[in-house]
Amino acid sequence: MIRRKVLLTLLAALTVTGCAYSPTTVDQSDVDGLAEKIMLLGPDVDPEEARRAAEISHSYSRQLAREYNVTDLPIFHNNKVHSGERERGLCNHYAEDMTKRLKQEGFRTLEIQRAISPPTQLRIIHHTAVITRPGDTIYEGVVVDGWRHGGNLFFAPTKTDTRYNWRPRDEVLEELLAKEAAKAAREG
Repeated sequence: MIRRKVLLTLLAALTVTGCAYSPTTVDQSDVDGLAEKIMLLGPDVDPEEARRAAEISHSYSRQLAREYNVTDLPIFHNNKVHSGERERGLCNHYAEDMTKRLKQEGFRTLEIQRAISPPTQLRIIHHTAVITRPGDTIYEGVVVDGWRHGGNLFFAPTKTDTRYNWRPRDEVLEELLAKEAAKAAREG
């Protein structure tokens, strides 16, 4: 029953959106909105760093979509990567590349972290970059997710992004590795 609803939803999405997809252009209000969210992390955040992080997050997300040759919705692009038709463009690629790019800036008042939303029965695993103040956890940060809308950056405070159950990357990876080890031990 759930699979049927998912298939019908996907079919409806294809009908409404068509098969072609491309990121929209960056609007200054989007950049300003993200810079504002970053500034709200605390009074010690440098406004220039917040603005630069916002600009890079938006522009680099679109650049990655072009480099990954994203031409349709993210879930369909994932299928192309898994089938070998595309080399990159999964959420972990966006998170890895975005984290690396933002860290190149050498921010003094910002830190770039990774978060993972573990898989559930209804959702696949999801990765993202999170902008925080140095020493803060991902929960006090701002999610910058280029994958979710295929290059059109999604951003929100981690705590308000209820679509995913974000947790620190290392914590989730440790749990997943322990589960794999336990499974391997059971199987012999």
